[in-house]
Amino acid sequence: MATPLAAPQRIWLTGATSGIGEALAKRLLQDGHRVALTARRRDALEALAAPFDNALVVPADLTDRASVREAGERIAAVFGGLELALLNAGTCEYLDARHFDIDLVERVLTTNLHGTLYAVDAALPLLRRARDAHRRPQLAAVSSASAYFPLPRAEAYGASKAAISYFLASLRLDLAAEGIDVSLIHPGFVRTPLTERNDFPMPMRVEVDEAVEAILRGLEKRSLDIHFPRRFTWLVKLAGILPPVLRHRLGLRLTRNADTEGRS
Repeated sequence: MATPLAAPQRIWLTGATSGIGEALAKRLLQDGHRVALTARRRDALEALAAPFDNALVVPADLTDRASVREAGERIAAVFGGLELALLNAGTCEYLDARHFDIDLVERVLTTNLHGTLYAVDAALPLLRRARDAHRRPQLAAVSSASAYFPLPRAEAYGASKAAISYFLASLRLDLAAEGIDVSLIHPGFVRTPLTERNDFPMPMRVEVDEAVEAILRGLEKRSLDIHFPRRFTWLVKLAGILPPVLRHRLGLRLTRNADTEGRS
């Protein structure tokens, strides 16, 4: 088991009712943290929170700026501040460039990028309230290993995650003087309801419990880049720093493999 985060902390977790988010929610609540749980569906949040008296149900539509602002106000009223904002909510849809779908692109960018930024906007005042001499508050967001290297059909998803990675890495520099730490989380393939919809091989896919352990270890260490499984993410990182011509050739090979598998 991972070393638990220093407890107790006041934590805001988005995307709390499915996959990695649901597993993180249960673990953090079991470890004794006060956790504000956010997702769209109140009924799913209430079912998740029911066994715990340290859970706060805060439903919100992260694509709606006003809804996210109201969630932040609700957390402020109950918790006062936050030691950790863990922004996990996101979606994935793959683009078929032969039938370019701008609505798909907009949906993914709105949910993944704008939703994360709205949550950052709501979380920062709460993190600032929690600053003290003993503990630096922490902002963390889930990106993806796809942010390291362009992949076929991942134009919308990869772009949204790469934008999150750049934005948070840049924000980290500006928040350092305020005593707020920023961690980025770059998972490879994790077995969740979202990845179960994928129609292609997912090398080195890990179980959700392994993902939770890796995330908690990284958060406790205040790691700048929490990436896993490392045997996979180091390969993707390496591919991402290849010269452009080699990156392009590798991407074309992946595209051809995906086309072949799709026809088989």
